[in-house]
Amino acid sequence: MYTQYSLQSSEEYRRHVQLRAAAVEKMAMMQQQPYNPQQQQQMMYQGNGNGMMGPDGYMEQEEEWEREGLLDPAWEKQQRKTFTAWCNSHLRKAGTQIDNIEEDFRNGLKLMLLLEVLSGEQLPKPDRGKMRFHKIANVNKALDFIASKGVRLVSIGAEEIVDGNVKMTLGMIWTIILRFAIEGISVDEMTAKDGLLLWCQRKTAPYKNVNVQNFHISWKDGLAFCALIHRHRPDLLDYSKLSKANPLQNLNLAFDIAEKYLDIPRMLDAEEIVNSERPDERSIITYVSSYYHYFTHAQQAESAAQRVSRALKGRQGNEDLENEYDRLASDLLGWIQKVTPWMENRTTDNTLPGVKRKLDEFRTYRTGEKPPRIGQKGQLETTFNTLQTKLRLNNRPPYMPKEGRMVSDIANAWKNLENAERGFEDWLLSEMMRLERLDRLAQKFKRKADIHEEWSKGKEEMLSKNDYRNATLSEVRALKRKHEAFESDLAVHQERVEQIAAIAGELNTLGYHDSPTINARCQRICSNWDRIGALTTQRRLGIDEVEKILERVDALHLDFAKRVSPFNNWLDGAREDLVDMFIVHTIEATQALLNDHEQFKATLVEADKEFRTLVGIFQEVQRFAQQHNIPGAMENPYTNMTAQEVTNKWNEVRQLVPKRDQALQQEMQRQQMNERLRRQFAEKANVVGPWIEKQLDIVASIGIGVHKSLEDALSKLRACKTGVEAFRPHIDELEQYHQAEQEAIIVDNKYTKYTMETLRVGWEQLLTSINRNINEVENQILTRDSKGISSDQLNEFRLSFNHFDKGRTGRLGPEEFKACLVSLGHNIKNDKQGEAQFRKIMASVDPNMSGYVKFDSFLEYLTRQATDTDSADSLIESFRVLAQDRPYILPDDLRRELPPDQAEYCIRKMQPYRAGGAPPGALDYTSFSATLYQF
Repeated sequence: MYTQYSLQSSEEYRRHVQLRAAAVEKMAMMQQQPYNPQQQQQMMYQGNGNGMMGPDGYMEQEEEWEREGLLDPAWEKQQRKTFTAWCNSHLRKAGTQIDNIEEDFRNGLKLMLLLEVLSGEQLPKPDRGKMRFHKIANVNKALDFIASKGVRLVSIGAEEIVDGNVKMTLGMIWTIILRFAIEGISVDEMTAKDGLLLWCQRKTAPYKNVNVQNFHISWKDGLAFCALIHRHRPDLLDYSKLSKANPLQNLNLAFDIAEKYLDIPRMLDAEEIVNSERPDERSIITYVSSYYHYFTHAQQAESAAQRVSRALKGRQGNEDLENEYDRLASDLLGWIQKVTPWMENRTTDNTLPGVKRKLDEFRTYRTGEKPPRIGQKGQLETTFNTLQTKLRLNNRPPYMPKEGRMVSDIANAWKNLENAERGFEDWLLSEMMRLERLDRLAQKFKRKADIHEEWSKGKEEMLSKNDYRNATLSEVRALKRKHEAFESDLAVHQERVEQIAAIAGELNTLGYHDSPTINARCQRICSNWDRIGALTTQRRLGIDEVEKILERVDALHLDFAKRVSPFNNWLDGAREDLVDMFIVHTIEATQALLNDHEQFKATLVEADKEFRTLVGIFQEVQRFAQQHNIPGAMENPYTNMTAQEVTNKWNEVRQLVPKRDQALQQEMQRQQMNERLRRQFAEKANVVGPWIEKQLDIVASIGIGVHKSLEDALSKLRACKTGVEAFRPHIDELEQYHQAEQEAIIVDNKYTKYTMETLRVGWEQLLTSINRNINEVENQILTRDSKGISSDQLNEFRLSFNHFDKGRTGRLGPEEFKACLVSLGHNIKNDKQGEAQFRKIMASVDPNMSGYVKFDSFLEYLTRQATDTDSADSLIESFRVLAQDRPYILPDDLRRELPPDQAEYCIRKMQPYRAGGAPPGALDYTSFSATLYQF
């Protein structure tokens, strides 16, 4: 219930007037002294206990409000204007206003509405009747609510408000202003009026001609109002152009600017303040408190906007990294999926030019196409690691790439690529050697087939003749001997036919591209050979029939035929061997061919003797024919070979011998050149290989070691990267040596354990290791700086991690990680609760469930335990400030407080606010904030 003031007697009235005069006198004395907040707080309204300044600095009830009136009429006018404007500045939020402060609050409805707007709480349902008791009930509900907020009302009753008592109404509104507009003001542990005065003094201290000591005469010239505006919004006025001699101009300027730009209604009248000897303090306090609330809210809104902007900027930057990762992953996977099948396809067009063309394509891939992709793979890993680090540092959920574009998917695809690449070059070289062998076999087949077809030409026709039936005995005997010689020759040619068939079979087995032509020719030769064999048997049987009567044989021709046939075969074999192609890959094999050739040359002496013997027989027959004039004596019935043919072949053999010498010497020179190429490659490889291994060890030691600082480790890693980039010409030089070896078809090198393939893999591992370690250290620096951990703490974490990383792999298994946490003082019990706790920790440091913990995740977990991080709650609170404590935010709010791109980003991403009572277009900032931090 409220204390109702009533005057019991004229004596009480006089006593009250005396107390009031004493209070006014004391207030006047205080105005003549310099401002001292503590002293003024002690002196203000001391005495009767009915009108005291409370301990919090705002008036519980400054003084009793008399029925007859002690209020200065000028002050009353100022308060009516100020309080009316102040009430309307809040009532307009509910879509209404007042015009007459003592009339419009009489029924209590707008008074209750004002309190609801100020407090944000729901008052009891008002009575809607128009009777006096309805109005008193509504006003009492309002006064009860004020009392529930800890405000002690003195001398203010519902009847005075219902009756339109202006003084009581103003007193009540002042009490409301104290409670809801001034009570919350706190500066340096001083509250309410003193705190507001101290705030004004601090804000206006730098300004010339401004000395705020109270809430009445210190504001008469208007400069204090202008100084407050300029301090917070220097863009709205030029303080240097203001003069203390123009108070009316200064006041109107401040009031106009506040109303137009700060949304603070004009609560004061400039002429009244200038003309008043002592402006009303309550009016000034009420108006100045609006400045305080506006500027402090603006500062809070600015801070909130900056906090939201930082969060959005981080999110937008992370989205850029996500898009960059997705682009890189798509491009790299597309390239891998295009290249891998090409190398997995181990088929060719089965021609030597086709294989050489494919080998050239592979070299272009190795030296020109793949190296940029290695850099792209490193960039992709760096982008992914940086993105995950930023997300962890900002308490964001880890980034999960689209299905099929995970880091593991790319690693598997890259591994498949390297598996396909591994051995591809060797396969191409072996395929090229196989096709070269096929070409040589095909040439050998052609030479043997040409010789055989040349030999077999006319044989069927010759064997089909019946000339022996009309011949004389000597002719028959000659025919028989000739046929026997032919059969002997036939047996020798049997081996050649078998060789032709064997070569054709080998060409078929090895997949020669022109096998149909080879097979057709081989079939013709074999069919011809079968027919010759059948005709030979048939002719021998025919000669045997007439042999009984034909006995004379020309012994000399027979002897020649017997000798010339093996010699002729030897000549054919020698000619074939001397022009035979040879395939060797070493000096030793070439030397073996040279030795064989020397042995062959040693047999030429005996061959020369045989040649001379055959020539001698021929000359003997020639002398016999000339001596005895025997017709047809020069025709040898036993062989088709003549001395001239033997002579021609012998001369050909003698000419081929030095050519063979020259060819073998050239091959020896080529093998010696190949040997130099091997040594040249080996000499360089034996330098490059150990250097790469040493650099890998250095990078590994930097990555797992403890340094004076992360910057020191980063500097060393960048120095290593610079050194590696400077070393690249050695790799390029080695590639040239390797290409020279390939062009010389060198398939082995006994002078070095390194192959170009192993060196390429080592080089790529070195580049990847350096880039990965640089990225990890940069992320550690980012983590350290954002979390504020010291170098000693970082070294302690690194030492603990390295202690349990026995294999120096840069990662810990679950048990190793658990032991490391225990060593750092984390209490993880060996029970079900401890296991559940550890599984939760593992889920946070290993979101991809890889089964191990890297150092950056380990460091992030430890720093997250020791430092505060950004959170969804802090972001929601920031949005609440921008939304002016509403549970929703409007697009106009976002566009006003945030940069354009971030405002549009929020508008695009936020869901509509679904709860009731929100205007159209309202957005749900709570769910939006939660999605940014949802794990």
